[in-house]
Amino acid sequence: MVFLVEDSPAIRARLAATIRGIEGAKLVGEAGSVGAAIDGIRSTRPSAVILDLQLEDGSGLDVLRAVYPAAPGLHVAVLTNYATDQHRRACMDAGAEYFLDKSSDFPRIREIVRRWVARPEDTAGV
Repeated sequence: MVFLVEDSPAIRARLAATIRGIEGAKLVGEAGSVGAAIDGIRSTRPSAVILDLQLEDGSGLDVLRAVYPAAPGLHVAVLTNYATDQHRRACMDAGAEYFLDKSSDFPRIREIVRRWVARPEDTAGV
C-alpha cells in the first residue's frame, strides 16, 4: 500500500501510473500539500510513501517528521529536484529509506516499489 505525495499534477500522474503498473502494489492515496499528506497518510495507514521534498506549502521533511515517529517501519522514498547532501542527511535522519534525484533516479521508483511489495513483512503502517 503506497501513498504518493507530489505537488506537480503531471509528475503525480506519472508516479501513480507507475505504481498502478506494478503487480501487487496498491496506490491508497495521493496528496499535493503538507497538511493533506499528513492527514492522508494517517488515515490510510500505508506501508510505503513516495514523498516529494519541496511542496507548495512546505517541505516533505515536515511530512516525514510528522508521520514517521508513529510508524518507524514505514518505507519512505524521497524524490526531489533538491538532491543536496544536506537534504539527503536530513531526510535519512528523519527516517527515509531512499533519497532520489528526480532528474536521474526517477526510473528507480519501479524497482523500489517492487522491493517493498516483495517484503511486506517488513512494513508497519502509520
